[in-house]
Amino acid sequence: MPATDRSPADDPEALRRHPHLFKAATRRRQPRLRRTDITVTDEAAVKRAVRAASLGNAMEWFDFGIYAYLAVTLGHVFFPSGNDTVQLLSSFATFAVAFLIRPLGGMVFGPMGDRLGRKKVLALTMILMAVGTFAIGLIPSYATIGFWAPALLVFFRMLQGFSTGGEYGGASTFIAEYAPDRRRGYFGSFLEFGTLAGYVGAAGLVTALTAWLGTDAMEAWGWRVPFLVAGPLGLVGLYLRLRLDETPAFQKLESESARASEAADPVETSAKGDLAKIFRQQWPALILCVALVGAYNITDYMLLSYMPTYLSDELGYSETHGLLVLLLVMVLLMLIITQVGRLNDRFGRKPVLMTGMLGFLLLSLPAFLLIGQGGVAAITAGMLMLGLSLVCMLGTMSAALPALFPTEVRYGSLSVGYNLSTSLFGGTTPLVITALIGATGSNLMPAYYAMGAALVGVIAVACMKETARRPLEGSPPSVATPEEAAELILAQTPEPRF
Repeated sequence: MPATDRSPADDPEALRRHPHLFKAATRRRQPRLRRTDITVTDEAAVKRAVRAASLGNAMEWFDFGIYAYLAVTLGHVFFPSGNDTVQLLSSFATFAVAFLIRPLGGMVFGPMGDRLGRKKVLALTMILMAVGTFAIGLIPSYATIGFWAPALLVFFRMLQGFSTGGEYGGASTFIAEYAPDRRRGYFGSFLEFGTLAGYVGAAGLVTALTAWLGTDAMEAWGWRVPFLVAGPLGLVGLYLRLRLDETPAFQKLESESARASEAADPVETSAKGDLAKIFRQQWPALILCVALVGAYNITDYMLLSYMPTYLSDELGYSETHGLLVLLLVMVLLMLIITQVGRLNDRFGRKPVLMTGMLGFLLLSLPAFLLIGQGGVAAITAGMLMLGLSLVCMLGTMSAALPALFPTEVRYGSLSVGYNLSTSLFGGTTPLVITALIGATGSNLMPAYYAMGAALVGVIAVACMKETARRPLEGSPPSVATPEEAAELILAQTPEPRF
């Protein structure tokens, strides 16, 4: 092996004899940054990108939240009357169907986003989601058209799931590639602010309609209103997304410069939808992504989607009661989530994620015991214990997950890993917990399920690399000001010797 191809660790003695030769070889392999290599972000453009991506995420979870919060009502509307538990299980099974199709959407939209750009694919997913949700609000009931009612419901849920397969991976990639390295956690937290806003909007609308119309009117026609609202919301989101420019990182890959041309081949391969290459080359990061997302989604859906049904069906509280308590908790999480984003920028993704995972591991059982005691104070305290653990993940994941993959395959790899995990563990959470409670008779099964997920999450966080305040893999450094760029260049300049 020639001396210039060796690393210092290979031959310390050679390093001692030829220090200048090794320094020259290192500089050749890792050339110093030039000012043109560093992206200086436009804060106004970053904020526009964050708003557009977050609104799409809010709409996605508004749609899914509506279905979860109306699960009991939809069971009565779309499935044959009889056993209430069977109707609820049928409703949750239909909820899960959308998640089973999500990996297919990820495999289609992800590589497409790596070829055509993040912006165009995110606009397309927005259109499909709005159409699917709006259409559900128009489906006649089982009493009117019989078997065709649940069949159409399943079809449009599958359309929702297919479009959502390209949504989170694209939106989180979009924000991560726009944000400066030192503030990626802060800007990324707005994506999950959108998640909470979607849930709050859905819970607030369902609660208000239920209180105003009553149960009978909700089953007759009131349940349609939240689904029909998705049409106008989708048009607003589409308008915002179409006004955006492509991300700076993707533009770098497409440029005619010498540095971009080196990245052209992997982009072209990804454009052909070479999923085999993603699985072959990115499998360690994919496994880590699946574990992180699985732990995060089980706890997320347990608290934000399933909890109102748990309070009403298992503990006997009114649906409105459970939604109001959950609304209070979610509003509190919205108030602090961007601060969690600042914390993971300052202290790192791993410490904040580990805090959330350990919170669920250690506090799930006490929280559900508190909830089981009944009363507004006890239920709120138990849900806050879970919510504060969850917000550590909500405020960090959207910055941590895109950093697992290189730029040229980031959209595709993240979409595949995220949606495989969400399909297996996220959308099935209400169904699995309901079945476990039915099989065991224990109201503490949600706590045990969350603890198992959190244990997997603890192991995954321990295995991941710290990525806070660092450039995304395959992308140039990104800074907020020209002064920061000058600091980076200056930091590379060796101090003069006298």
